[in-house]
Amino acid sequence: MSNLPNCPKCSSEFVYEDGSLLICPECSHEWSPGAERESAEEKKVVKDANGNVLSDGDTVTVIKDLKVKGSSSVIKIGTRVKNIRLVEGDHDIDCKIDGFGAMQLKSEFVKKV
Repeated sequence: MSNLPNCPKCSSEFVYEDGSLLICPECSHEWSPGAERESAEEKKVVKDANGNVLSDGDTVTVIKDLKVKGSSSVIKIGTRVKNIRLVEGDHDIDCKIDGFGAMQLKSEFVKKV
């Protein structure tokens, strides 16, 4: 018996290899054997300071006074940031803050509203 995984679409156990692809004869689904692991790694979960999962379009509140790099101004505690966008990198949140413009924030300094 082979060690092939079940079909991710219909969970059928009758999967066979065709070159570099795996094929399910019941639902005709084709996939690469490494695709499941890659897609799980790609989906990075971004959480706020309280452990709540953040998603695009959320509204968050700043939980700490943040110095703005290259400026003498400060983003005050309690500032609400609407319609955030999650991005890859060190600063995981891309947003616009009234009075400051486009900013990048770290998720550890915000909480979900």
